[in-house]
Amino acid sequence: MSDFLLINGPNLNLLGSREPEVYGADRLADIEARCVEAARTLGHSLLCFQSNAEHELIDRVQQAAIDGVDFIILNPGGFTHTSVALRDAFLAVQIPFIEIHLSNTFAREDFRHSSYFSDIASSCLFGFGAYGYELALQAASQYVAKAEG
Repeated sequence: MSDFLLINGPNLNLLGSREPEVYGADRLADIEARCVEAARTLGHSLLCFQSNAEHELIDRVQQAAIDGVDFIILNPGGFTHTSVALRDAFLAVQIPFIEIHLSNTFAREDFRHSSYFSDIASSCLFGFGAYGYELALQAASQYVAKAEG
């Protein structure tokens, strides 16, 4: 059994009411509940964390290394395009992670086309909506199984 961490960045606490035509109608709490159950079904534990504050996200990534988290699923939200500091936290802890986005950021405004995380992520998922979280969990499970085997 591996320990996974799901991190959601700014404004993702508004899922379900924030631009549902872009982000879908699922609330973050519902997505997290499905993910916890999916992780359990795959034989893993999953903790979930969301913050609108960059320093809290950085602190949580650093704490993940102390806690022995095996894999992180990250939706950095708006920090995707701005946070060198959060990127540096991931480089420092060297915990493998998947970058995930509900929308296809490449089909949106030009500034959303660049990410400070994609090049250091184990993989990336864009545009699958809430289902992308479950896909990321399946991929994380395969990643840790391969690393252990």
